[in-house]
Amino acid sequence: MMQHVQGPVAYLTGEYPRATDTFIQREVAALRAHGLTVETCSIRRTGVEHHVGEEQRAEAARTFHVLEATGKPLASLRAHLAALRAPGRYLRALRLAWKTAPGGIKGHIYNLIYFAEAVVLADHMRRLGVVHLHNHIAKSSCTVAMLASAVSGIPYSFTLHGPDIFFEPYHWRLDEKIARAAFVACISHFCRSQAMIFSAPAHWDRLHIVHCGVDPALYDTPRTACGKRLLFVGRLAAVKGVPVLFHALRDLGPDHPDLHLTLIGDGPERRALEDQARVMGLSGMVDFAGYKGQAEVAQALRETDFLVLPSFAEGLPVVLMEALAARVPVLTTRIAGVGELVEDGISGRLVAPGDPVALTAALRALLDATPEDRAAMGAAGRARVLAEFDSVTEAGKLAALIAASAGGAA
Repeated sequence: MMQHVQGPVAYLTGEYPRATDTFIQREVAALRAHGLTVETCSIRRTGVEHHVGEEQRAEAARTFHVLEATGKPLASLRAHLAALRAPGRYLRALRLAWKTAPGGIKGHIYNLIYFAEAVVLADHMRRLGVVHLHNHIAKSSCTVAMLASAVSGIPYSFTLHGPDIFFEPYHWRLDEKIARAAFVACISHFCRSQAMIFSAPAHWDRLHIVHCGVDPALYDTPRTACGKRLLFVGRLAAVKGVPVLFHALRDLGPDHPDLHLTLIGDGPERRALEDQARVMGLSGMVDFAGYKGQAEVAQALRETDFLVLPSFAEGLPVVLMEALAARVPVLTTRIAGVGELVEDGISGRLVAPGDPVALTAALRALLDATPEDRAAMGAAGRARVLAEFDSVTEAGKLAALIAASAGGAA
């Protein structure tokens, strides 16, 4: 369905496009398919290691980089002079930046930097005729979005993920961001409930459920699973709980010597994890594959038997949607909104986070399951994604909210 919005929509994230956030790229593409003109903006320029496909390289080339533009004195001066044509808005936005800064000198300095970025972004949007600004991730880039909206008068919204924003909601002034947003797209009911904690009841009606999604057609291909191949896809960081998975591999190794784990992704813990795998004698069972593009991840899902994600904290991982869409049973932890996607014993297994004994037992049960039971899990998982996590359908919900905010007909 075409969404009638009388002008372009600006789409802001901290870094775009990024290999770890391909769901944002899919959402942008789906919004464009719904008839919106989407102008992508990124606070920082992503490193080339994140451009793992031609589509990402093309998106990077067409994206406006706020920090780079702010660092150009003439461009920045021009933006401030343009904003000062509405001095009231300019001064109110500056006051908002000061009022919402975290405590201390450093916090106020950072918010003044965000204000400078917001003025440049507001000028960019003005020259493009932007009618709505949407932001992903409710931290620093959302602060810039809130201030840019205050400077320009253009309404803004944001997608709320978690979990990290819920660790420091007062630092990032989640309450103020919700109060000033036209709407907030919450990726799960759990996420919405957390937003309700940190917002006034009068603002709860602007908190909407809009799932991140996948294109199920990309994963509707024959699989070549053999029974003993495991896949992890994600950032190699402490929050993902990979050492717990290593303990399960070590315990299962004697009974399943042909068990093999591929880890797709990179991050600050990669070297430490490689060392740990070597010390635990898992080097022959574990392959660190690094970042991969969407097509390569889809291929890996076709060739694996189970996706394992032993995270300690998550929002609602898109990689679980991708696995279920590919009919791959998943083993993950019972945290945040995961239970809204994965049904324990139906499309996979859910275990307590940080419990290697429970993870080992659940993985053993999956390895011992019959091919028919695994196929039934795969079918159930794909049906759930088709019903509630199709990226085109979910982008349609977001497009309708944007159209309503921008005064268009949804």
